[in-house]
Amino acid sequence: MNTDLYSTTMRQLNTRIIPFIIICYFVANLDKTNISIAALQMNADLGLSASMYGLGVGMFYISYIIFEIPSNIIMTKVGARVWIARIMITWGIVSAGMSLVQTPTQLYVMRFLLGMAEAGFTPGIIYYISCWFPKSNRARAMSFFYMGSVMASIIGLPISGTILNMHGIADIAGWRWLFAIEGIPAIVLGILVLWRLPQTPDHATWLSSEQKGWLKTQLARDNASIEVGANHSWYSALKNKTVLLLSLVWFLQAFGSIGITLFLPLIIKSMASEQSNIVISLLAAVPFIAACLFMYLNGRHSDKTSERSLHLGLPLIISGISLAIAIYSSNLLVAYCLLVLTVGFNFALTPIFWAVTTEKLAGVAAAASIAFINTVANFVGLGLPPLLGKIKDATNSYHYGLLVVAVALIIGGIIGILISRPNPSKVANDTVSRLS
Repeated sequence: MNTDLYSTTMRQLNTRIIPFIIICYFVANLDKTNISIAALQMNADLGLSASMYGLGVGMFYISYIIFEIPSNIIMTKVGARVWIARIMITWGIVSAGMSLVQTPTQLYVMRFLLGMAEAGFTPGIIYYISCWFPKSNRARAMSFFYMGSVMASIIGLPISGTILNMHGIADIAGWRWLFAIEGIPAIVLGILVLWRLPQTPDHATWLSSEQKGWLKTQLARDNASIEVGANHSWYSALKNKTVLLLSLVWFLQAFGSIGITLFLPLIIKSMASEQSNIVISLLAAVPFIAACLFMYLNGRHSDKTSERSLHLGLPLIISGISLAIAIYSSNLLVAYCLLVLTVGFNFALTPIFWAVTTEKLAGVAAAASIAFINTVANFVGLGLPPLLGKIKDATNSYHYGLLVVAVALIIGGIIGILISRPNPSKVANDTVSRLS
């Protein structure tokens, strides 16, 4: 391998593509999860019970599930740049429009439209990364991408809490200001995507012809050893055993990333009801600092050691165990610290999971399979928030619902270790390929 060519090419990708993608994903998660902060005021204004709030959260995932796979298939036809721009502009408009809702029904409708608008964004970006980054660097690239998600919580939750304090300005509720203000960046970024994201390496004016040739050779070599290739149709890929097992792992992981994240401010509020909304939003941001650190370290170490199995499964198991202990801890500080670990380790496996997935898939089959895997996980978003809300209303506690989450995480980690174990003959072939 030409070390200088490798270094300069990867440096270009890391500086030209990754930062902009991080910002886009930051805004995507800000618009998707700011409802958790808005709920601190909105639930009372609209007369929402915990179960009604859970239904409102879940409506997003109904349309997201319906339109996820079609959206990614369309993306392979019209190109990632144009389609990602369309997604961002439309979701920004809908997100800002949520500031106008007056009834629970209107909230449900707007959340449904938001899911429709945003469908395909996350799997689309994952597919885009797989078309640019060789598998030896893919886990790190995925970890940087998903940092946009956790940054939306680290930075976004306190910002959202601050905007919430605009309550009463111009006789407008703080949560309405929140939706209106935070919808605008998506529209602006959607327009910028058309100028900032090149369609393929051949369209990247900032890569030399030598760098383009090296990158395309590396990507072609990676694609030659995958399990579900470009010659597979999208519907045959969805019947593949590997795709189905990966979907199961991501489904169980989502019990934490969706279930905990969307209820975290409310869970912390139930633990420390005397604290202000600003303090609650700050406390809710801390677990995502751990998530950001754990994702980077886990992705970096996995690429460095070329080990995927334990880096994928163990974080999920630790996340589930931490949550189970937190549920039964009588010490509030200990319980909160365990929640921090739960969120941190839950996110730590994310870059490894998508690195493993994109190492097994390519072409239209990859685009459809990534969307399918993400769609299956989004069924958790459809069912779990209403379930957690109903359990909270019935028992006046989140404990029983969170115990279900903990068990799901542990099972997902065990399955993740089993399905991501490398085939010895494939490892030998990959080693020979790298040495050559």
